[in-house]
Amino acid sequence: MSHAPRKSFRQSMAWLHTWSGLVVGWVLFAIFVTGTASYYRTEISHWMRPELSAPTADPATAATRAAAFLGRTMPDALAWSVKLPTAEHPTAEVYWWNNPAGPYHHALLDPATGEPSQARDTKGGDFLYRFHFELSLPPVWGRWIVGICAMILLVSLISGIVTHRRIFADFFTFRRDRSAQRGWLDAHNVVGVLALPFHLTIVYTGLVELGPLLMPWGVKAAYQDDILAYYAETGIMAAGRKPAGQPGTLMPLGEIVARATAAHGEVPEVVMVTGPGDAAASVTAFFEEPPGLAHLHPQIVYAGDTGAELSRTGDVAAATRTGAVMIGLHEAHFAAAPLRVLFFICGVMGAATIASGLVLWTVARAPKGADPAGFGLRLVRILNLGTIAGLPTGLAAYFLANRLLPLDLVGRADWEVRGFFAGWMLAALAALLYPKARAWPAALGVAALAFLAIPLVDALTINETRFLGFDAAMLAVAMLLALGARLASRPRRQMRAAQPNRSRAVEA
Repeated sequence: MSHAPRKSFRQSMAWLHTWSGLVVGWVLFAIFVTGTASYYRTEISHWMRPELSAPTADPATAATRAAAFLGRTMPDALAWSVKLPTAEHPTAEVYWWNNPAGPYHHALLDPATGEPSQARDTKGGDFLYRFHFELSLPPVWGRWIVGICAMILLVSLISGIVTHRRIFADFFTFRRDRSAQRGWLDAHNVVGVLALPFHLTIVYTGLVELGPLLMPWGVKAAYQDDILAYYAETGIMAAGRKPAGQPGTLMPLGEIVARATAAHGEVPEVVMVTGPGDAAASVTAFFEEPPGLAHLHPQIVYAGDTGAELSRTGDVAAATRTGAVMIGLHEAHFAAAPLRVLFFICGVMGAATIASGLVLWTVARAPKGADPAGFGLRLVRILNLGTIAGLPTGLAAYFLANRLLPLDLVGRADWEVRGFFAGWMLAALAALLYPKARAWPAALGVAALAFLAIPLVDALTINETRFLGFDAAMLAVAMLLALGARLASRPRRQMRAAQPNRSRAVEA
């Protein structure tokens, strides 16, 4: 009886790397692209709300007016949140809710009047930011899916390191013209190795950030359902008051903002009112995180009726600070402009690593006897084309919808999001109609034209010099996609050009 040869450990790791990367690769590509774009979340939001300018009211006055609006809108809410206006965020951004699980209501207020802003309704860069870890699904479901995909990606990264014995030598080798499979493998190795420290860091820290959701049992065992007690004891949040269950009067929110500013030496970033209609209401002032890696916001809690200070955060234990540093590394709030550019480039290389790996799977299967018309190989090719070329088309559609939709359209922000998915889905469905030989050049060419249209439409509709940097970035993306379309069409041209020479050689 013959037995199949036993696979070595490295061969097993190669199998694990190949299949773990394929199973969730399309979701990971979307996570990396939208997460990379989120490094410029504020700039995207500015571009998508061109009507906004510098705030015309001081933060204390804006807080009082925001509280008046919230008092009229939902006086019996469980909590209010007011993000005070700054030069970067010219509006007062308010949220209110009646249940910790949502729904969360939202409005942008003109700080000078306290009324809803006249700026166009849009989710701005926040949509891309939240899509990165929620996939536009119900928050718990979306974060679970992203967490599972991140764990599989970590497995794929580690197995990839084990698989490539010549990982650093391969980094300096690029043999695109040797064969299609060798060219894609070398491209995958180069972008993967060059940003490997970033990939490992971003995946691991993302899992740490999702840790309380993915592994909640320790906190539940110690604190049951009192999650606020856990936050207070670890120093993540300052302790507030328990509701009294009796109606009360909230003192002007602007006075508490003034007290917090004097106590901390800077204006709060966010003010949250817990139980605004309760006699034991608490007001928590959140300040910008201090310089450093740790993602910890100093906080001071005040009594909502008297303005007396109740508590504040202090130094945290090593475990809490370690977790905060992990979150800080993932979100890169500490990064100045040059470092943010580096993070962005590494994010682009992360997306390129996943994309090249997905394409490599199909290229490697072709010479191994896989049926080109078979369902599995064809499905992977269509998903590759629809995701790698379709997602950029969806992003361009999202930006174009911001400029082209009527300003008074009801639910305008939701229509922009629908434009994102519609552009993505149409590009993916078109992959079914493209001739195989022209599919990639055509799909990437459409995405390039869509991004090229963004600065043109912006010039025709807004035409403001303060957005030249954003428009230049869109033009750069269009050029990269056009370059990709050109490179995708080159191998077949070379093959056709070489065919007569091969024929003459056979005849000779």
